[in-house]
Amino acid sequence: MTNDQATSYRKVTRSLLIVAVVVVLAVVGLRGRLPSPGDVWDALLRADLGWVALAAAFQAASIGAFALQQRQLLSGLGVRLATHHVFGIVLASTAVAIAVPAGGVVATAYTVRAYQRVGATREQALASVVVSGLASIGGLALLYAGGSLALSTTLVRGRPLLTVAGLAVLTVVVLVAGRRYLRGRGPGDRAGDGRVARLMRSAVASAREAWRAGARISVRDWVVALAYGTVKWLGDLLCLVAAVYALGRGVNPAALAGIYLSVQIVRQVPLTPGGIGVVEAALIAGLTAAGMDAAGAAAAVLIYRVLSCWLVVPVGGLAALALRTGGRRSIAVRGCTEETSSPM
Repeated sequence: MTNDQATSYRKVTRSLLIVAVVVVLAVVGLRGRLPSPGDVWDALLRADLGWVALAAAFQAASIGAFALQQRQLLSGLGVRLATHHVFGIVLASTAVAIAVPAGGVVATAYTVRAYQRVGATREQALASVVVSGLASIGGLALLYAGGSLALSTTLVRGRPLLTVAGLAVLTVVVLVAGRRYLRGRGPGDRAGDGRVARLMRSAVASAREAWRAGARISVRDWVVALAYGTVKWLGDLLCLVAAVYALGRGVNPAALAGIYLSVQIVRQVPLTPGGIGVVEAALIAGLTAAGMDAAGAAAAVLIYRVLSCWLVVPVGGLAALALRTGGRRSIAVRGCTEETSSPM
């Protein structure tokens, strides 16, 4: 088997594995709970538009906090960018992370290049991305710590957290088993392992370089970045809460916090772009296990995912196009200026 054939075989097998995982998750988590499309549509028509608007505002605040975090970190590294530039880059990179396989890696590379195009050095761009990632992880950790009481309450009082946790465990098990299956011993696989090793070494070197640059960030900037990271996750959580409340108040906030935090485990496993299919299955399973009717749960999840995921892709695409067009105009202006100022 040639290297190209082995690579194609791995891609096809990986795609089939992803489809199988999504199907298994849907069958296990939603068995007997899927409503008809008509019931979901009726539930959407009954949704409280005030709560839907509030959900949209919370999601906008979440994205805004992420953009302000990036701007704060870049400012701490000595890079001054207009707020609309940072918002555009954040929207575009978020859309990339959702829309393509291995979106997180591709989005990171896109963000670094975008910051370099607007004046940051590679070291500064990498540092802002690395520190932003650490601050976001810290913000989620704080949310877990703050929601520990809600988690324990949900464990004691009902099944939602256990249902979603079961889906998370199943996701990880299937992913690990699939990766072991795909790890062959043929020449093509050894070549693939070499590429992975090179990528890992490059990532470690880049992280080390970025960490040295990040050491120049003040304690105040670290604290502010952590606060923004917490607000980012909290805004996303409140978006889900408002979407559920738009369909009624059948689930208490403690259970919603437990479901949301548990789904983050599923969300971090990149089985599908943006977690499409997997996140929806986990959320609907958790909400119905918490006592919400199936149609209402599906409608609430639909509202939440439209605002937090699906709508971001076209908006981020427009932002990327605007940034690209603006960059070309900037280059053209600089070129004209240089020609005008050059000696005859």
